Amino acid sequence: MNTEHPHPAAPVLPAMLAEEIPPGVQEVILPNGERALAYSTGPTNPPPAPAAPATPVAQPIPAWAKSTALLAPTVGGGIAIAAVGLSAAAPGLVAVSHVLWSAVAAIAAGGTVAAVVIGRVRARLTAAQRPHITQHVTATGLFGRANGTINHR
Repeated sequence: MNTEHPHPAAPVLPAMLAEEIPPGVQEVILPNGERALAYSTGPTNPPPAPAAPATPVAQPIPAWAKSTALLAPTVGGGIAIAAVGLSAAAPGLVAVSHVLWSAVAAIAAGGTVAAVVIGRVRARLTAAQRPHITQHVTATGLFGRANGTINHR
């Protein structure tokens, strides 16, 4: 017969020091005498707050706050100067836009005129080079033989 216990005994762990136990966990003794760690379900006592100093201690200003404070007037001033520049340049910008539209219209009209002139010159050049062909055909009687001449000039 096997007299061994069906389940081996749990290994014996060394006891933890009170400083090693995390907050919210406490050591309990089970009914069979074993010690175990358990989460506390009741309210835990918070650690005492450190005593507030009598006088407030000056905190250093973070670097991001310093750079933001230095950049804010610079960016605002740049926007203001840009607005003044645009308002001063507005009449000139309107005049430039009129000049640009006039230039576009002149280019379009010039292109149309150039196309018409080139078409007419091309027609005259090809007409001068094309041969003029004339043909004279004569025939006598209803069933007579036809005679003709072709002239290339």
